[in-house]
Amino acid sequence: MILDTINSPSDLKKLSVSQLPEVADEIREGLFNRLTKIGGHFGPNFGFVEATIALHYVFNSPKDKFVFDVSHQSYAHKMLTGRKAGYFDDSRFSEDSGYTNPDESEHDFFNIGHTSTSIALALGLAKGRDILGEKENIIAVIGDGSLSGGEAMEALSVAGSELNSNFIIIVNDNEMAIAETHGGIYKNLKALRDSNGKAENNWFTAFGMDYIYEEKGNDIATLIKVFEKVRDSNHPVVVHIHTQKGKGYKLAEKDKENWHWCIPFDRETGKPTGTFAGGESYFGMTSQYIMDKAKKDKNFVVVTPAMPMSVGLGPEERAKLDSQYIDTGIAEEAAVAVASGIARRGAKPLVVTNMTFLQRAYDQISQDVCINKTPVTMLMNYTSFDGLTDVTHLGIFGLAAFTNIPNLLVLCPSSAEEYISMLDWSLEQKENPVLILIPGNQVTHRPAEKNFSNLNRFIMDEKGEKVAIIALGDFFQKGQVLTAAIKEKCGFTPSLINPRFASGLDKELLAGLKKDHQLVITLEDGILEGGFGQKIASFYGSSKMLVKNYGFEKKFYDRYKPDELLSDCGMTTEQIIEDIKKYTEEGKK
Repeated sequence: MILDTINSPSDLKKLSVSQLPEVADEIREGLFNRLTKIGGHFGPNFGFVEATIALHYVFNSPKDKFVFDVSHQSYAHKMLTGRKAGYFDDSRFSEDSGYTNPDESEHDFFNIGHTSTSIALALGLAKGRDILGEKENIIAVIGDGSLSGGEAMEALSVAGSELNSNFIIIVNDNEMAIAETHGGIYKNLKALRDSNGKAENNWFTAFGMDYIYEEKGNDIATLIKVFEKVRDSNHPVVVHIHTQKGKGYKLAEKDKENWHWCIPFDRETGKPTGTFAGGESYFGMTSQYIMDKAKKDKNFVVVTPAMPMSVGLGPEERAKLDSQYIDTGIAEEAAVAVASGIARRGAKPLVVTNMTFLQRAYDQISQDVCINKTPVTMLMNYTSFDGLTDVTHLGIFGLAAFTNIPNLLVLCPSSAEEYISMLDWSLEQKENPVLILIPGNQVTHRPAEKNFSNLNRFIMDEKGEKVAIIALGDFFQKGQVLTAAIKEKCGFTPSLINPRFASGLDKELLAGLKKDHQLVITLEDGILEGGFGQKIASFYGSSKMLVKNYGFEKKFYDRYKPDELLSDCGMTTEQIIEDIKKYTEEGKK
């Protein structure tokens, strides 16, 4: 295998151009080995193999610096920079993250997992280079719909007007985001593809940059010639290459959306392998709810920043929604502001995406929605510690971030019935912006109220004594398990409370607990600092009530095992029971 001889880009350069297609084939075999067994980003990586080889063949990494947008297309880059064992040796998969990571290699400059960042980050590297009087090529790679993000557009504007030195932007145009692309930017990209780069309107030249188009984006020899033309340029230039997403695997080439990212699968059939939970899921429940709601209520509209599949809205569902669906492209800020306008006009918007991506719209939620009190409903998936575990995609920061915005109700359902009731109520009420967290655990069923207009009212699920357990959202089931364990091991019945509202306190209920409770325990699926539990602790600050908050540290966890994280944070039932014994004994002294 030729790849066995390649431990750095300098080794790649020793090969003839005619040998490079074989290297591409071998890289894809490494991709297959890893992805069939542990999953990951499939389409972006398979489609960018040839371009990666050409980039490393022409430029001199790490002196010349590559910044990959999202960096979910960097697997081939990793194999060519000394990390191929993470793809061919099953025992070493964990050595490589799914994104670029400076801790892994000098060839990586940023730990990136969010979109639309590469142009700005690379522009900063270029400006820093110029300030220091150095000479090197700075290359930003962007694709998969990322150009629609505000940060990318802002950086293009700056690069075209403020930088007069080497800066190369590779636009990896595979005609896709995760799903299909949306927005005028992509209409212009299509016009450029159709005209072989000669369309009268050119978004990039309008920003003040030179522009080169290359149709053969998966041909290594052709790309080498193109990259050699722009190497050591003394001004910003865009190289627009047309690539095939998922290239090298027919199923992925045909179904680009579903093969953007994959779980472990059988290479021959493309079907998932292993045992996966079946039956009811909040994912399927949400999709069905949205379709039913749209059919019954023509004033209802779904707004998403390029994340329809976060709630199971596939191509068929999107087609049925028709005008009741708008995809803003990768543009969370616009999605939230558009929803605010829809709500102000009297319609019923539902914004859907993953919690980790909503962070980009913090200001719009605060300014465009909450100050104006427009009744926008925002529905977030992957809000739990037990979901996405890469450091760039954690959902555990959402509670602390968004529960502290005035006028925003943050609702955390504890069951399927409560979840659907919260959606129904939120979409019909006209007074409050609402953020609902989709539970991250298995579907459970319990009776639930239909009306949440009595704001910040907690539910006493079981009345007891000594210890009160306030278990938020998808941690309510942990509270039930803890309640049963206390009965068995401590000999008394604690109170169990379902708070439902994470953004406010039921002060009357909390005050009443002082009569016959010594200790209040809070359980939340988020970080402790600035979170729900600390609000409870603050309420009891001047009283004798002991409060113990259970949650996660304010820390960037990365690729952890959820069960181990619970134990590390002292959150197993057994650990909490030991704490209870200690605190209640102290309370008796």
